[in-house]
Amino acid sequence: MARWIMLGLTILGAALMFSTKSVGLLSIGLLCAVVGFFGFVFVVVADRVSASARPETSMAAADDLAALRKRATLPRPRPSNAGSALARPGADAAPTSPANEALSIDASDSSVRRQTS
Repeated sequence: MARWIMLGLTILGAALMFSTKSVGLLSIGLLCAVVGFFGFVFVVVADRVSASARPETSMAAADDLAALRKRATLPRPRPSNAGSALARPGADAAPTSPANEALSIDASDSSVRRQTS
């Protein structure tokens, strides 16, 4: 409803601007047109935002948010390297970059050949 009121105010102001010969009515028409235009833009934007907003019923409760924060601050267990190729006895420490990883695999396993690109 507000969208149509603002659009009507804009059209009324523009019609008043183009049809008057008085400076006072011209300024009132210009003011109506500018206020109506910006009001129309803000109403359209507000309708778009409210159409895509999440309803209040799907928001998480305060207790759920507190539980999520508590869970996020807990220390995470470190993953084990039991299944990796570098976890063999006598293998070097874990590499720090993919290039080092390729070199360490080549160095530790003589059957793997280095591929050139």
